[in-house]
Amino acid sequence: MSTDTALETITDRRLNALSIVLLLGAVTSILDTTIVNVALHPLSEIFHASVAATQWVSSGYLLALAGVIPLTGWAVERFGARTVWMTAIAVFLLGSVLCGVAWNLPSLIGFRVLQGIGGGMILPVTLTILTQAAGPSRLSKAMAAIMLPAQLAPILGPVIGGLIITSINWNWLFFVNVPLCIVALALAPKFLPSDVRHPGHPLDWRGFLLITPGLIALAYGISNAAQGFDALDAWLPMAVGAVLIVGFVWYALRARRSPLVDVRVFAQRSFGLASVITFVSGFSSFASMFLLPVFYQELRGDSALTTGLLLIPQGLGTIAFLGVQGRLKQLDPRILVAGGVALTMIGLLPFVFSGSSGNDVLLLVGQFVRGFGIGASMLPIMTLAFAGLARAEVPRASAAFNIVQRVGAPFGVTVVAVILQALAARGSGAAHVTAAFQTTFWWVIAFSLVPLALAFLLRKPAPAAPVVDELVLE
Repeated sequence: MSTDTALETITDRRLNALSIVLLLGAVTSILDTTIVNVALHPLSEIFHASVAATQWVSSGYLLALAGVIPLTGWAVERFGARTVWMTAIAVFLLGSVLCGVAWNLPSLIGFRVLQGIGGGMILPVTLTILTQAAGPSRLSKAMAAIMLPAQLAPILGPVIGGLIITSINWNWLFFVNVPLCIVALALAPKFLPSDVRHPGHPLDWRGFLLITPGLIALAYGISNAAQGFDALDAWLPMAVGAVLIVGFVWYALRARRSPLVDVRVFAQRSFGLASVITFVSGFSSFASMFLLPVFYQELRGDSALTTGLLLIPQGLGTIAFLGVQGRLKQLDPRILVAGGVALTMIGLLPFVFSGSSGNDVLLLVGQFVRGFGIGASMLPIMTLAFAGLARAEVPRASAAFNIVQRVGAPFGVTVVAVILQALAARGSGAAHVTAAFQTTFWWVIAFSLVPLALAFLLRKPAPAAPVVDELVLE
């Protein structure tokens, strides 16, 4: 099919419908982590297990999520994006139902791993479908479809999870996904582009045996490093994971056939810089998403439910940016990203000078400013990363970009958590704990200087024709 015909087929109205369907699937996997995290302690009591054992309900999901991402690029090329996306939703749905009927903790952990296998594929394939269907001219608008749930998840997750665990039943932590998944599966055949398959693409087994265990080991080590990076079960798996990933990069650069993850795409300036900024954002934007709830709960003594409500202004700030982004599209993306990062830094200042009480209005205003800044920085970064890619590069580039996100976010959060704990351990008393939080917020602001500087190295993409030449909507 010609490009012109594809452009006539994929209209703005169809793109909006497609984005809504993809959003229904993406929101379940994004929200699922934060919904369950607030219920880990109650689940330990329900199943009469230790908190450490119950933590695997979260860790098993996250490890499966990280391990399956490298397969998504190959799977999309081999079986088609729509088929892989619907399969991922179906696996996630099956895992959710089985989690809801789990009879003990080991069964729940096993079903969470199954759920993570489906959840790990949803976002990379969503990025692939959006990028190919929208093309460079409409990519920013399409990316907004997954930007909103990504920012609202840390806010709404604790609220929804707290309400379910206290007012309904723990089973509904997982059953809540079922209606959204069913609707997404029902609408997908009508609104998602039909599959373009390349059945001759073999699976890169050597790459798979390097990068998948490497990512799982790295994620496992990071999850164990909250108390410090010097623990054996933290640094050893991280070292093993790093060695395997470096080995994969060395292998991929020399592979004659297409490697499982195309590392050469990082050599493209926009994609490479956007990936670095995304990774470093784990130390700034994502770390503060962890730090703010801890600030409210540990320093100010608020409940999980109250904390979730107090964090709503940050989500409103992101929504506000999405509402005005159309008017800002003429701005140089470098200025928009840098301005967004600067706003996230300014939004943290009220927390730097706040204690265990007071300054409530300033804190709420600061969160709104941060939310607006996160939208202004992260959305253009995602757009710039994919805007210059050829259509054939998108599936494996989506997997590569998601790997950067999956590693950068928890690693940055862990580093900030270690900083906070180290500062808090140096003394005792309310004043000392307050000072520890204030200093940690300064560290987050300092980390933000890196993406702020890198933003000016980005290149404004030249106008290009949308890359949807082989897509057909049935």
